[in-house]
Amino acid sequence: MPKLIVQPARIPGAGSPSKQIDEYIGRVNSETSAVSIALMRSPAGWQEPGQRPAFDEYTVVLRGTLRVEHEGGVLEVGAGQAVIATRGEWVRYSTPGPHGAEYVAVCVPAFSLADARRDPDGGATE
Repeated sequence: MPKLIVQPARIPGAGSPSKQIDEYIGRVNSETSAVSIALMRSPAGWQEPGQRPAFDEYTVVLRGTLRVEHEGGVLEVGAGQAVIATRGEWVRYSTPGPHGAEYVAVCVPAFSLADARRDPDGGATE
């Protein structure tokens, strides 16, 4: 039987200034471990620590620009574009532009803080 998700769960976001995460499907809101789907709203100047996650992350930018730093350089992902970050690859997300960004993030398997494997100092790790 299909399961209706009546509303998302608001989850505190990493980084500074704080971003808003509304998880529709995932470990918190639907007790789903296979995949997580969340709507992210990050303000201008937001940056989170670098990470080398144990999940694949598929991101579709709806508004603004999401900056994705990786070991090979930097991607600027604009509205209407998407980016795939493969598990085990180092990435750091930010929204340095004046308007921040709104985007949908899908993680397979579902996001967990332990599996994000964030850098303790915010820099790249080996």
